[in-house]
Amino acid sequence: MNLNIKPRRKYVNCGVTPIERLHKLSELLGVNFYIKRDDLLAGLAMGGSKIRKLEFLMGDAVANGADAIITCGAVQSNHARLTLAACIREGLPCHLVLEERVPGSYDRTAGGNNLLYDLLEPTSKTVVETGVDLMQTMQGIAANFRESGKYKNPIIFPVGGSGELGALGYASCSAEITWQLHNMGLNMDAAFVTSGSGGTHSGLLMGLRALNNPVAVHGISISRRLPEQQPLIKRIAEATAKNLGIAPPMSEDIIIHDDYLGGGYSMPTEGMVAAVRLLAKTEGIILDPVYTGKAMDGCLSLIKNGTIKQGSNVLFIHTGGTPGLFAYKDFFFDDLIIDSKEIGWHKSGSA
Repeated sequence: MNLNIKPRRKYVNCGVTPIERLHKLSELLGVNFYIKRDDLLAGLAMGGSKIRKLEFLMGDAVANGADAIITCGAVQSNHARLTLAACIREGLPCHLVLEERVPGSYDRTAGGNNLLYDLLEPTSKTVVETGVDLMQTMQGIAANFRESGKYKNPIIFPVGGSGELGALGYASCSAEITWQLHNMGLNMDAAFVTSGSGGTHSGLLMGLRALNNPVAVHGISISRRLPEQQPLIKRIAEATAKNLGIAPPMSEDIIIHDDYLGGGYSMPTEGMVAAVRLLAKTEGIILDPVYTGKAMDGCLSLIKNGTIKQGSNVLFIHTGGTPGLFAYKDFFFDDLIIDSKEIGWHKSGSA
């Protein structure tokens, strides 16, 4: 796996993010629970996993003479925040398209990533209603820029930074993980990752396969139901495999669970809140409400129902996104939310 064939900018300044054993959670669940702390991935604007994708996306854009960047996401998009920070680092104008996936949900003063957008100050920010074709919208903005002469070569980054270039960020991370596990003397039976726009899930999966690591990669869908999410992951994984010079994924490699999506992307669930509270109370680790909270809910549930066997070695990829938590405070102060003690976790893993 030679990732040096693609141009890359370096934004990560913290070296390798740790893999930690969560002792209390392991005892509680009856598995050996490890977490990859990409929430500690520093370098840009409060960090997070999107930095890994942006190193390849921005590397390609700079190499191809971009004079502006256009990207999109939901109203609390971590990708938009970090793309904006990377553009500042590179001296490039950044134009954001933000989708109100929940009607009426955009509030410039909501806190979380909205506050950070304001501090980082994009060149322009366009808010659109849910269901709008985001790629078509960005292409229209780029065409207007070229026609007006404002920019000659505006480059579009896809939603979440996901695609064959962005996925290389987590193919690279898979090499980091494999090296770490080798030095820890560990093999994993299962790995869990959020499955959203698809780049993290696809890149991790194909990077591990490129390194002959057969661990089952479980994607917890936070955006779409299985009939839509599976083809998306397959398409990005196949493109990633081509870049890595390996065989495309087998159908059994693409494991997606959509039972933890709730009402849709960014819509809180009781299980998500309970999972966020549980990690905070047992291990002092903060998850986010949109991505890792739902992914952890799925991971815990699959351990509880026996899909993941007792005594297994489990790795959870913490992709960050913590700023978004502060825009969801009302859901965590709600007295109706079930406390983590009430969901019945104990060592046997049954309720």
